[in-house]
Amino acid sequence: MEFKIDTKPSYTQITPVANHLDANLTAALRQKCEELTENGSSNIIIDIHNCLNADKAAFDGLIMLHQYFYENNRSLVFTNVQDEVMTLLKNNELDLTINIAPTMAEAVDIISMEILERDLFNEE
Repeated sequence: MEFKIDTKPSYTQITPVANHLDANLTAALRQKCEELTENGSSNIIIDIHNCLNADKAAFDGLIMLHQYFYENNRSLVFTNVQDEVMTLLKNNELDLTINIAPTMAEAVDIISMEILERDLFNEE
């Protein structure tokens, strides 16, 4: 799978080039995220604007990826979700399980707030 990677000081943005969100793409995303976290990236934003449709089989992978990040005190946000994919996510109630932001700016805000929360809880 091909990805565009953009590293910022507080997060790394991954943009899959594929136009279909399926189990193979979510497996490749998980592998890429694990590589990035091993290299010091704690917070990931996945921009899926290229994904025009999705398979239900991909959803388990998204949930597992989300759990992997939050169990390890990291942040993960999906952004720029196309309408058809968002409808499928809502029908399967994944919009209540994983972090989804409509825009990149809102995804960055979520990451920033979660970093602050972790810092505050670690001080106490």
